Amino acid sequence: MANQLHVEVVAVEEKVWSGEAEMLVARTTEGEIGVLPGHSPLLGLLTEPSQVRVKLAGGEQLTYDVAGGFLSIDANGVTVLAESATAATPESR
Repeated sequence: MANQLHVEVVAVEEKVWSGEAEMLVARTTEGEIGVLPGHSPLLGLLTEPSQVRVKLAGGEQLTYDVAGGFLSIDANGVTVLAESATAATPESR
């Protein structure tokens, strides 16, 4: 199995999602960033409003609408700390 990235999406009131993923994509004030396992440590300010996409093994993707907050990448994985985070409306396929 390929390396996995530990991801946590946390809002002020609750932990929204936690698990292993292949990649996370978020838009920061510096631009869109894709995070893979082994990424260098980083602290980024999320744009507002924004979306965070978590790409899981097997091609599944989780998308969250976030308002405010930060993206923190360290040796343990990536944490999205947002004022609010809700599952995005599924798109038609």
